[in-house]
Amino acid sequence: MDMTTTAAATALERKTGGNRAVEALRAQGIDTVFALPGVQLDPLFNAFHDAGDGLRVIESRHEQGVAYMAFGYAEATGRTGTFAVVPGPGMLNAAAALSTAFACRSPVLGLVGQVRSDRIGQPRGELHEIPDQSGILARLSRSNGLATAPDEVAPAIAAAGRALAKGDRPAVVELPPDVLAASCPEAPPVPGRSGPKAP
Repeated sequence: MDMTTTAAATALERKTGGNRAVEALRAQGIDTVFALPGVQLDPLFNAFHDAGDGLRVIESRHEQGVAYMAFGYAEATGRTGTFAVVPGPGMLNAAAALSTAFACRSPVLGLVGQVRSDRIGQPRGELHEIPDQSGILARLSRSNGLATAPDEVAPAIAAAGRALAKGDRPAVVELPPDVLAASCPEAPPVPGRSGPKAP
């Protein structure tokens, strides 16, 4: 079994919040993400890797760079420009581009890391923790979602996509690392379709 087959088999064995995020991005027609890795986003970057050629990830040296690249992509193509950054200082660095996208009414989707879901709003000195990150992001976007469980990741990204379809402000989804890393229940079957029969 080659490495590509092994990675694909592993992705099928474990569906994490990160894998759900990638599936949700692809369901929105997003094939490019401008991103800067960091410890809070490790499970998301694992899912980016698992996606293989289905999702192009372009990195930069600074969060402002990836956010402005997403803004430029949106302006140049008319499609959703997507970026991913760590929480706190990373989010604040990306805020300049998010503010520009807000002023220009550009379709930009920000995937922003968070502290662990059980520690949000509890000042404990977590790495990159800032007070009321969600409140700051709510003022810079049309839609701001926070996934607090792995099965909330895809709906949060879908809600951001619906907000972006209105075409006048960016949208943000906050993703805690524990949510991205946690295993996810299988997606419920689509009504009206029959699933595979149990052996």
